[in-house]
Amino acid sequence: MFKTIVALPRTVWLIGLISLVNDGASEMLYPLIPLYLSSVLMAGPRALGIIEGIAEATASLLKLFSGVVVDRTRRGKPWIVFGYGLAGLGRPLIAFVGSWPWLLAIRFADRVGKGLRTSPRDALLAASVDAGQRGLVFGLHRAMDNTGAVIGPLLAALLLAAEVPLKDVFLWSVIPALVCLALAGWIREPDTGPAPQEPSPAFDWRLGDMPQEFKRYLAVVALFTLGNSSNMFLLLRASELGVPQAQIPLLWAAVSAVAALFSMPLSALSDRLGRVRLLVGGYIVYGLVYIGLGVTTHGGVTLLALFVFYGLFLAATEGVEKALVADLAPATRRGTAYGWFNLTSGAFLLPASVLFGWLYQVASPLAAFLFSAGCALLAAVLLGHWVGVGRGCTN
Repeated sequence: MFKTIVALPRTVWLIGLISLVNDGASEMLYPLIPLYLSSVLMAGPRALGIIEGIAEATASLLKLFSGVVVDRTRRGKPWIVFGYGLAGLGRPLIAFVGSWPWLLAIRFADRVGKGLRTSPRDALLAASVDAGQRGLVFGLHRAMDNTGAVIGPLLAALLLAAEVPLKDVFLWSVIPALVCLALAGWIREPDTGPAPQEPSPAFDWRLGDMPQEFKRYLAVVALFTLGNSSNMFLLLRASELGVPQAQIPLLWAAVSAVAALFSMPLSALSDRLGRVRLLVGGYIVYGLVYIGLGVTTHGGVTLLALFVFYGLFLAATEGVEKALVADLAPATRRGTAYGWFNLTSGAFLLPASVLFGWLYQVASPLAAFLFSAGCALLAAVLLGHWVGVGRGCTN
């Protein structure tokens, strides 16, 4: 497998490096936002749910737009460069906000950047290799992304241990943003043929002509995402269970380390065993982890184990979900298919995060985590019996 990985196209490696650097910066700040929100901006779980829900829903709408545009123009690089630049250069501005609505505005800009780059990036990765290597390529990408997610929290922990103010940590994130822009400039797009010339709508975002299996898959993704609220609630839960502030980034780094270690082998396994089987297993693990987080009453080994299994869930699903999109969608509509997938998996984060935050604050953490677990387990059943366990290996 090592020779196969090394021989992957340059574009695959460049996109992976960009994701590594970008996620290093993003995840350096990600565990700090709940702390900044509560200790500096004096806002609670409900505000966190609103911020994350609106930010992610906005990104999802733009993922559909950018995916459709890529199908029509056959060019994804400009969107990738602009998307990483907007998100990376906006993050340092968090250091200057004085209230949570301003934090919402910056997170909004960050997610706009993600929305513009994600579908073109995924379509570019899928077009760079043949169907039998999609799991491997998306697994490699997720592994590098999660490696950055290990480095970022470790840097945050070191800076906090050195008593660097939270505001200064946000300012340092401008450096990786500039590195991402430089790397993105070297990307070369594979030849996917000329842009379509036949008469078509100016903005063809239609889902009706997609394969039935793909539409069923989107319905399952929507159900799962309704229970898959912002990961920041996991960090909030850990803090409430007694994990010290300086150790929160380390805990999230452990999750990312597990995901980075297992993403490539598990995603590559889906090239042989089938995507759906891996996803069903991942959804079940997610449900069990959320039940555990709801019922546990203290930190320690149990909490660490739950976060480790959450990392395994990420490893078994993140790359495989995107490889399955390429398997089920026509090659000429691949950008649009990724747009719909990203729209579905992101737009439902708004009700998911708002509902989770409301249940967490008004009812109890247990009620919120059990609701999410129920959505995940039901999604696993539907994925296996409605989409089909035998489907989604390769086309």
